[in-house]
Amino acid sequence: MQYSFAERTKSMLASPLHFMRSLTTRDSFISFAEELPAEELFPLSSLEAAAAAVISKSPAALQYGEPQGYLPLREWLCNNFKQTKQTELDSSQILLTTGSQQAVDLLARVYVEQGDPVLVEHPTSPGFLQILRMQGAVIVPVEGDTEGISTEHLLEQTEKLRPKLLLVSPNFTNPTGVLWSPERRKAVLDICRERNILIVEDNAYGDLHFGGMTEKEFYNKYPSLFSLDEAGQGGQVLYIGSFSKTVVPALRTGWAAGNKVIIDAMVMAKQLADWQSSHFNQCLLHYLLEYSAFDIHEHIQLLNREYQTRQKLMTELLKRPAWKNTSYNVPEGGMFIWVKLPDGLDSALLLKCSLGKGAAFLPGTLCYANGEGRENIRLNFTHPGRDELLLGMNLIGEAISEFTARS
Repeated sequence: MQYSFAERTKSMLASPLHFMRSLTTRDSFISFAEELPAEELFPLSSLEAAAAAVISKSPAALQYGEPQGYLPLREWLCNNFKQTKQTELDSSQILLTTGSQQAVDLLARVYVEQGDPVLVEHPTSPGFLQILRMQGAVIVPVEGDTEGISTEHLLEQTEKLRPKLLLVSPNFTNPTGVLWSPERRKAVLDICRERNILIVEDNAYGDLHFGGMTEKEFYNKYPSLFSLDEAGQGGQVLYIGSFSKTVVPALRTGWAAGNKVIIDAMVMAKQLADWQSSHFNQCLLHYLLEYSAFDIHEHIQLLNREYQTRQKLMTELLKRPAWKNTSYNVPEGGMFIWVKLPDGLDSALLLKCSLGKGAAFLPGTLCYANGEGRENIRLNFTHPGRDELLLGMNLIGEAISEFTARS
């Protein structure tokens, strides 16, 4: 059978991510390429107890649920937003999704027409780019600096193209790790409000911040665009996130919060996509958060202490001779360090060499809409243990040394 796939799937099918994911099943392979949390920090005993309690309590947890998601978990999210983010909203403003990326996919289905210009950070999340390409959007990059996207370039692109959507991650942008300044957040929101541009604010990494601040202190200092827009009442921001980075990815529970009009449209798309995300997983997660001895705020503090240690270790390893001609900024949180390679070194060629040695990273080209990024790589520091960090960085360093020695 000769299959004729849609033209828009070609870049997705050719992505090296699929090949790298197949390699990560090997025990000897070390990957810095993916967005993975540390498995040894998963709250296994609490999850086991919660699963047993939910199953024994009622078989209804194994039944179909409502497409918008388990109401008690949506109500828990509302209370948590109020306590930690100083943001008040109603449960009808929340849709539970299969991870945060599905929230972007559902929004694109109901909001983006073929050929619509959509603004993204430059560089941005590879997942965002794949979703927008599949929807047929014209992806428009917006340059940025250490405080967030450039308001000047944003104004230039909006005046030229009249887009209706902007996708951003103000807290530890994927892949650069940039933390937007409060002033930049307000300026970007004002620009989009004046021009009727919907903002998708991805907060997948916002809880992973270093420096010892509590969640409440962090969100007081760096308020979300969503909270600045009165929690969806202004209708300007769709706020998305998940429990994948703070509890476990396998529960596949994310959320989108926004104005009820757009949430209702996404609920309809959700029913067409998969009817609902796992009702059992949502019941389990709610029990874990609401009734068990597990404290998610203490757990997040534990994650942040360990991840900061791993980030510091990776930063020290980047100072070794093999990495001497690279450059990078040390992020204040998140999961990645964004590295510029020595002049003339192509990240795709380096990846091939590094894979042969047993280590992987994400080549920068996957984070750009226009083919740039050959001189950049993204390194994840949260998943590998400390011994793996040391070995994996040495292996990639060996690959860099081989290329630089030739030149």
